[in-house]
Amino acid sequence: MFESTHYTERRHKLRQQFSSGILLIPGNSHASINYPHNHYWFRQDSSFSYFFGLNEADIAGVIDIDSGEDILFGDDPDIDEVVWTGQQSSFGERAAMVGVTTLRSMLKLHDVIADARRKQREIHYLPPYRGESILLLSRLFDCMPEQVQAGVSSSLIAAVIGLREIKSEAEIAEMESALAITKEMHVAAMRETKPDKFEYEVVGTIEGIMRSHDLQGAYPVIFTRHGEILHSRDHTQQLRAGDLVVNDSGVSSALGYASDITRTIPVGGKFSARQRAVYEVVLAAQETAIAAIAPGVTYLALHKLAALIIVNGLSALGFFKGDPQQVVDSGAYAICFPHGLGHQIGLDVHDMEGLGETAVGYDASVGRSPLFGMRNLRLAKPLRTGMVLTVEPGIYFIPELIKRWQAEGLHSELINYPRFAEYMDFGGIRIEDNVLVTANGARVLGPAIPKSCEEVEAVMAT
Repeated sequence: MFESTHYTERRHKLRQQFSSGILLIPGNSHASINYPHNHYWFRQDSSFSYFFGLNEADIAGVIDIDSGEDILFGDDPDIDEVVWTGQQSSFGERAAMVGVTTLRSMLKLHDVIADARRKQREIHYLPPYRGESILLLSRLFDCMPEQVQAGVSSSLIAAVIGLREIKSEAEIAEMESALAITKEMHVAAMRETKPDKFEYEVVGTIEGIMRSHDLQGAYPVIFTRHGEILHSRDHTQQLRAGDLVVNDSGVSSALGYASDITRTIPVGGKFSARQRAVYEVVLAAQETAIAAIAPGVTYLALHKLAALIIVNGLSALGFFKGDPQQVVDSGAYAICFPHGLGHQIGLDVHDMEGLGETAVGYDASVGRSPLFGMRNLRLAKPLRTGMVLTVEPGIYFIPELIKRWQAEGLHSELINYPRFAEYMDFGGIRIEDNVLVTANGARVLGPAIPKSCEEVEAVMAT
């Protein structure tokens, strides 16, 4: 974990945004796979990690605005737990590592909340996203699980977003440590991607590198010859010479910070002429968007810029017709770029999305578009120095989407449907990096991961 001062300072900054009341931040419980004592690997709630730092189950934090106390609720293991899982430092010793000296048994949390409710003190909590957390809150507030969401604090959501979305130097260093391992994963995948291999064989190499560093994935690996499926989880396909494979994979660092990188790989080691032509369009869109990042620029504007680069490039290849700006403004471009340019990244791969996608990605200055594709933007609001973003444009030839739009006659004056039909078997291309917003622009984080056609082909040749 970070030095204790990181956590005390974060809690102090959060406390300053409230005049009274209690801020309740529960940690996660273990999640069972197929019976109670067989658990998935433990992942702490990200906001609890941010403010209280301890990576263990069944504890909770309270920030009491009126008394000035930070309180951790938890218990030392009993002898049965020691027998099965080993001796640990005491709960008090672990709490001291994050700057907390006031401790209570987890059994006392209900009494503290009940006392605050009797005194009509305001109690703030964040939206729960796991069943166990919903049940805990329903017990604490003596309500039905369905009523828990109604008590969520919008002011606490806003305060947490405002703090977590600006990354410290220590957080950036942690993310770059994850990206160094992510480079190993992607370079190994390029070298292992060969005709006749199955996708799961390469996924095994990727996941093996994570585990060799005692780390887990930040999300399930996307490695697929069907790149037109944006988030395919299937790994059963056999690779064929001439395929394109989308590899979207990242790792969770020792302190839980995510990386999220995508590269597109030609099976056989060489891009064909038509693959290269489309790839260069995606790469130009990504590099243009990264170059335009700066504080105060909206991510919506950067998305539209990337979309315009894609439309210009594909118009030259015969896919669109008419005014490129009209293709973007009408939403016609989404036939091949149906997702947003990217999202924030940090302790969550889609950072803070559990607090509400709109709350994290939008503000009063930017509303969500009703247009297909554009409405999928996870991030649209103005950028701030210290944010970390993914920049991940793509071009996808999705047969069902093309057929449906053509049958409905959508944007027929702007889309050359016969040209799109020629690419029904193409798949998709996505290129993604993690980018820090700096005072004067942007910096791509981590070591350079082969990205140009020439760089990818050079790695695959070794």
